[in-house]
Amino acid sequence: MTSPQPGYSSHFGIDNIPFGIASSQKHPKPTCVTRYEDKVLFLDKLGDVLDELPDVDDVLGRDTLNAFAALPRSTHQVVRQRVQQAIRKDVSLSGLPMHSFEPINAVTMHMPVAVGDFTDFSCSHHHVQNASEAMTGKRSAPPAFFHMPVGYAGRCSSLDVSGTAVERPLGQYWEAKPGDSNVIFGPCKKMDYELELGCIVGKPLPRRERVLASQADEHIFGYVLVNDWSARDVQALEMIPLGPLNGKNASTTISPWVVSPDALESFRTVSPPRTDTVVPYLADSGKDALDIQLEVQVTPPGTDHGQGKIYCKSNSALIYWTLGQCLAHQAIGGCGL
Repeated sequence: MTSPQPGYSSHFGIDNIPFGIASSQKHPKPTCVTRYEDKVLFLDKLGDVLDELPDVDDVLGRDTLNAFAALPRSTHQVVRQRVQQAIRKDVSLSGLPMHSFEPINAVTMHMPVAVGDFTDFSCSHHHVQNASEAMTGKRSAPPAFFHMPVGYAGRCSSLDVSGTAVERPLGQYWEAKPGDSNVIFGPCKKMDYELELGCIVGKPLPRRERVLASQADEHIFGYVLVNDWSARDVQALEMIPLGPLNGKNASTTISPWVVSPDALESFRTVSPPRTDTVVPYLADSGKDALDIQLEVQVTPPGTDHGQGKIYCKSNSALIYWTLGQCLAHQAIGGCGL
């Protein structure tokens, strides 16, 4: 990924303190970092800020967040609180060790975690209807949608950090009207974006063990934005009767910053009403939705940041199934997390 775009410092105030992986000329080896406004703090260089935390000594210098994410949530909270305390003492950060932080435009962001498995769930009633209309011309929802989160296994080999170029895939698709025209081969003609929210599993769940939706949050290390790049014409042909394959495997990109559950605690809101009875393992507290305003802005090359066109505005509170419910459903078959 090239250096992150400027102009987002307001998203990284003292109440955020996310986690990520970064490198720079001064820090050529990718390591664990956090961000305050437009400054990136290298966590393994903070000296006495994180002293007396033996659990984190061996993990903050690694090139993924996996080992840190697997530690108890209480450890993540302490690290976050120590960083916040250091910032409150001196917002200029001049009291921190030399070379422990750099401006955001001096660093390169990397994939925050090494991913061995991921699942893409269709959690939005609006989305499943839109996707059906995009591929078949008819608005509909899968029969299972109101009973459980529906999803498919993703393609780890094409996961990238946001900012990585996406190549238009080749594939087979209907030349004109789906189901009533010739099948041809060529570059995808209907590339589509998807505005999604993802969660990173930190604490593992062993195979053949289950977790209730009401308990699933203890396994969530944090949240990322996701763009599931979709070749809709390829997907429309191949999804009868199986799930997507080449329509979805060109690229899936995730944001480099993992936002902690603690940073989002004040954004908790009422879970959406259910149209069908929810089975016990999917029952939640009733206040497990996240009230996060989201939008998609498309900025053509050569256009200044903020001058693009907004194509989508939404809110994660509209998602029919929460991510905790998705984790509970993922694990119910015994695959573990």
